[in-house]
Formats: sequence, C-alpha cells, structure tokens
Amino acid sequence: MGPTLLVLSLLAGTVAPGPSEAVPRTQGVARDETPGYRIGPEDVLQISVWSNDAVSRTAPVRPDGRISLPLLNDVQAAGLTPMELRAELTRRLAEYIPSPEVSVSVTDVRSFKVSVIGAVAKPGRYELRSSATVMDMLAMAEGFTQFAARSRIVVLRSEGGRVQRLPFDYDKVASGGSGQANFYVQPSDIVVVP
Repeated sequence: MGPTLLVLSLLAGTVAPGPSEAVPRTQGVARDETPGYRIGPEDVLQISVWSNDAVSRTAPVRPDGRISLPLLNDVQAAGLTPMELRAELTRRLAEYIPSPEVSVSVTDVRSFKVSVIGAVAKPGRYELRSSATVMDMLAMAEGFTQFAARSRIVVLRSEGGRVQRLPFDYDKVASGGSGQANFYVQPSDIVVVP
C-alpha cells in the first residue's frame, strides 16, 4: 500500500486488508454491493463469435444503449452485464449459426461517470475506470472549500425513474464513527456538497 493510499485509508477509517485477511462487514467499511459491472452508453465492447469473423467486431454502445451487429441489427446492451449480453446474443444468433460460441468483453469503460458539485475545490464530472467510494470522489474533487457543510453531503442516485437522496456525513466517516458507511458510488450519481 502506497503512502497516499494509506493516508486516505486512515482518514476514511479503513485500512486495506492484506492478501489473506478478510474485510469485516461493518458500517465503516465500504463494500461493493452490485453483482457485476453493468454495460452503459459509450462503453466499447468486443463481441467475438468463434469461427465467425463476419459477425465478430468491436461495437461501441450508442447513447440509446444499443449496439449494431450483422444479422441481428440493433441489440440492447446498456443495463446488462457482459454475461447477460452474451446469453442474449447466443440466443439470437442460434437462428443463423448452429451452436454459436459468443464472448463479450468490455474493452473501454466510458459510461462510469460521477459528478461532484458544490463546495469543493474542483467540481466536475469524473469518468471512472473502477469502483470508487464517496470519499474517493471527494479526493478527486480535491477536497472542500472553506465553508463546506461536510456533515450534510448528499448523493443523488436515479433508480427506476426516481431520485434517491443518500446522506453522507464526512465527519463521521473520517473519525471512524458508527452510523455512516463510506459507500460505493454508481454511474450517474451526483455528489452534492452544500
């Protein structure tokens, strides 16, 4: 663990475990509760069909969440895991190819974007390449301005057409206090620092 990561981990009240240590399930430790990566608009996928170069290709996910493939035309990709998309492509290609062997790889993640707005040094929209917590997002935004209300941070998350307001108390997380978890952000979350 590098010195910067160690300092951030200590500030967050967490320390990364060694290779043989398990992460305890406590409120102060961030953990990923999503079952797998969900494909999003602007991601780039590598679709490979074994022994069929005519159908295999690199396919960008359009803003409408679809990809275009020979024989199948438009296929919904956004919102699916790579394995779910693989199953859908296998099912649809079976009409044209006997027992198709399909693989789906996300070669470039471009849909994981989180905004940080309000009383931070560097507000903006951040494109992520891996999972990140609220504390990670605040670090990317280079910390708070002088009058930031650090105990009243809110993460806005859209789910099913509704916007959820998830409160985040930086002071409790930084002090290691109970009752507040340093949770993972999801694509399109907005971190609001009043």
